[in-house]
Amino acid sequence: MKAVAVHPGTPNSLHLREIEKPKLDSIPNGRGVLVKVLQVGVDATDQEINEALYGNAPVGDDFLVIGHEVFGRVEEVGSAVTHVKPGDFVACTVRRPGGSIYDRIGRSDITSEEVYFERGINLLHGYMTEYFVDDAEFIVKYPESMAGIGVLSEPASVCAKAIEQAYIAQQRLQVWEPKRAWVMGAGQIGLLATMILKLKNLDVCTIARSAATDNMKAEIAEQFGASYISTQNQSLQDIAKEHGRPDLIIEATGNSRIAFECMNILNLNGALVLTSVTGGSRRTEIESDKINLEWVLGNKLLLGSVNGNFRHFQDGIAAMALGAAMYPGVIERLLTHPIDGMDKYDQLIPLLSDSSVLKVFVNIAT
Repeated sequence: MKAVAVHPGTPNSLHLREIEKPKLDSIPNGRGVLVKVLQVGVDATDQEINEALYGNAPVGDDFLVIGHEVFGRVEEVGSAVTHVKPGDFVACTVRRPGGSIYDRIGRSDITSEEVYFERGINLLHGYMTEYFVDDAEFIVKYPESMAGIGVLSEPASVCAKAIEQAYIAQQRLQVWEPKRAWVMGAGQIGLLATMILKLKNLDVCTIARSAATDNMKAEIAEQFGASYISTQNQSLQDIAKEHGRPDLIIEATGNSRIAFECMNILNLNGALVLTSVTGGSRRTEIESDKINLEWVLGNKLLLGSVNGNFRHFQDGIAAMALGAAMYPGVIERLLTHPIDGMDKYDQLIPLLSDSSVLKVFVNIAT
């Protein structure tokens, strides 16, 4: 069967290849689920893997099948599988367990091991192919009525987890009632985070580089009820003076410099959540003494949040369901650039390099 892959460590090696169709019994104890892939989303992670900034092939292979944002339909299940059946729509989590205590209790998303396993990213093949098999533990059932936005399940899970982690961590304060949130970046993560924060009744500013005029990303943010602000017109300091310092910042720009700039803006007792994965070597000069002083005296929190587990996928799907009801037709607007078929894989990277593009995804089957 067809698959789109790279040779990790070799820049710009994206290619189409033939691989063997997986077998249901490759997962022991009757726990296998065979899924026909319908759509796969691609993002900056796939772009940076193609640039050889990170990512490793599975042991024994010299290639890595890309794609970690999958939406598919169950074809066959093992004898021990009960929560999905053939014909069900599903998403699938990304990270797989290692050997740490967190991995052993079902929290591979917070593994303490330096070597991690992620489908389509590191040491495990991804979903940009016609079929995949995985353990039922990682297969998330998806409502048929929302099939049109199913390919957003993985990014929605990232947002749901990042926001949840901030609220859990802030229990350290005993009482934390954030009123104001900033979302840095207006890509898929930024806009889905905007939606979830608005569903929590926060005053949200979605902040990005692009001007607001004739900008679909700005329109979507505002349709979710947020204020879209361009940094072309205002600095972060000016935005804070006008709108107030944020109690919560979700950083999703893919730019580490912005992450450190946000440290100067966060309100007292606030939380800054970093979601960007940056594989480059950027260096940034910061006011380290000032930041250290304000963060210590202000009881501020900085945390990183990587892709989620089964429960976070469920939370993300639930948020999209509520968002679809509250903001009809808006989530669908994120799906801007479909590519019909893996044969057109050469279109992926040019589209991902275009800052005006919101969401690229490949239609693999119907």
